[in-house]
Amino acid sequence: MLFAIEKELMLKNDRNELIKTIYFGGGTPSILSLDEIQSILNVVNNNFNVVDNPEITLEANPDDLTSEKIIALSKSPINRLSIGVQSFFEEDLKFMNRAHSAEESKKCLKDATQYFDNITIDLIYGVPNMSSEKWLANLKMAFDFGVPHISSYALTVEEKTALASFIKKGTVPPVDEELALEHFNILVEETEKQEFVHYEISNFGKPNFFSKHNMSYWQGEKYIGIGPSAHSFNGVERSWNVSNNSKYIKALEENCFPSETETLTVNNRFNEYVMTGLRTIWGVSFQKIEKDFGIETLNNFIRNAKPFIDKELLTIQKDENTIEYLTTTKKGKFLADGIASDLFML
Repeated sequence: MLFAIEKELMLKNDRNELIKTIYFGGGTPSILSLDEIQSILNVVNNNFNVVDNPEITLEANPDDLTSEKIIALSKSPINRLSIGVQSFFEEDLKFMNRAHSAEESKKCLKDATQYFDNITIDLIYGVPNMSSEKWLANLKMAFDFGVPHISSYALTVEEKTALASFIKKGTVPPVDEELALEHFNILVEETEKQEFVHYEISNFGKPNFFSKHNMSYWQGEKYIGIGPSAHSFNGVERSWNVSNNSKYIKALEENCFPSETETLTVNNRFNEYVMTGLRTIWGVSFQKIEKDFGIETLNNFIRNAKPFIDKELLTIQKDENTIEYLTTTKKGKFLADGIASDLFML
């Protein structure tokens, strides 16, 4: 598999492409040895124009990050860890069918914070039977460890999963949107007290610790995905690799890209910009809409946004260059995705 990943990187060679962030995610990238990580990074550096000191993130679960692994990673070019904690309570982890324990999460963070400054953790809220007090305790634990970034998401129920089956059978209660909203409001209030910036609906970072990788995606920049199931975007086209490992490797052995490509329509590009923009503090720029989609589209967008502005769910602001942009209010943040869909170009 390592050969195939490096082969794909070489086939996508583009010295004009400026690489600002590198992200080892999806699956279990923590199983890579330091030599394998360095080998991949060498290929990236040899085939692309990489900025000085790029953000290099490794995604891992607490049970994958032993003390020895963390120390070894700290001596590698990896400079950011993304750790899938989800909860610091054993019963929640069992409910979500996570492989790690609460103690492993705490041990992992105790070690990781000694060797890495830039750490983000995932936390899940809206879990049935999770009281607000327990959610507050989860947040306090994260704050006590001093992590500078938190990604937090409401529990979602995917079809054909064990959780969906349990809910259908009545074994566990269904997801409660009111509970999720209550937890979200607590999350916003408590992170603000700790001087986190709520810069994207699900992401909270201390100044200088925002995720550069995710910011590039939210702001519509190009990205290159490598490996089975990986997605890429060049501003106009989106491509995705096959998920089957054997087919992926075989295609690269034959010097072929193991992917499919679609060209985004104008509507697709507009809708994606609105969706991602309204989720962030940078909002949706009127100047960008006019430049990329035309004045008529901008006028329609402003007209469609007016009812949400009147309800104080959206607001028009100006940046330092007096360029107007539309963003959600505090009241509208939890509803951002739904509001965005009502503003889509059909």
